[in-house]
Amino acid sequence: MISKKTTVDLADAIPDIWNALSADERLLLQDSYQVHTFKKNEIIHGEGERPICMMCLYRGKVKIYKEGVGGRNQIMRMIRPGQYFAYRAAFADEDYLTAAAAFEAATVVYLPLHVMRSLVVRNNNLAMFFIRLLAVDLGISDSRTVNLTQKHIRGRLAEALLFLLENYGLEDDRATIAIYLSREDLASLSNMTTSNAIRTLTIFSNEGLIAVDGRKIRLLDIDQLKRVSKHG
Repeated sequence: MISKKTTVDLADAIPDIWNALSADERLLLQDSYQVHTFKKNEIIHGEGERPICMMCLYRGKVKIYKEGVGGRNQIMRMIRPGQYFAYRAAFADEDYLTAAAAFEAATVVYLPLHVMRSLVVRNNNLAMFFIRLLAVDLGISDSRTVNLTQKHIRGRLAEALLFLLENYGLEDDRATIAIYLSREDLASLSNMTTSNAIRTLTIFSNEGLIAVDGRKIRLLDIDQLKRVSKHG
C-alpha cells in the first residue's frame, strides 16, 4: 500500500455521509480521514484482518472476494467509485470475512472506525444511512447466493455480465462493458471453472448475444441475456 499526504473533497468523495453531518461533525471527519492509493492487484485488506476503518472507493475498481476450497477465489462483489466497503465487519466488531484488492489502480478514502462509530451513535441520519446500506447489501447477497448455487452455468454467466453492466455501465460505443475481466475473474464472479466460462462465452458469441475481443465484451442482445439469466 502506498500512503500519500493526499486530500480529496469529501463532499465529492463521500456525499451520502457528508450531507448527513453537521458542521462540527464534518470538521471532525475532515481532520481524521486518510487517502491511500493502490496498484493493480494490490491487497487493500486481507481475510481475517481486524478492521480499523471503513472505506469508500474514490477512483478505480475494487473486487471483494473470499478464498474457497483449493485456493480458488470467489468474487463476492465488485466496487465502483462512490461505494462503501469494509463497513460490515467494522460495525459487527469482527475480523474481515472477505478480502479486497484493487482490480485496477485505485484511490480509497479511509474513515477511521472510532470516529465513524462516534458519529453514528450521535447522528440518526447517518445511522439510518448505514442501516439502509446494510439492508440493501443483504438483499443483494441473498439473491446472488441463490443465483450462483441454483442457476445453470448459462444463467450464471449471463447474470454476471448483467451485474457488470449495472455496476460499470458501457463505454462510448454503448455496447462494450466498461470493465475488462480476465477469464479467471469472470469465472470467479460466476461461480464456475475457467474452462466453463470460456466455453459459455464462446456459445454466447456464436448465438449473437455478445462479441468478445480479448478481455473486452460487447453486449449485442441485452434483452436475450436477461432471459437467459432468468431461465437459463
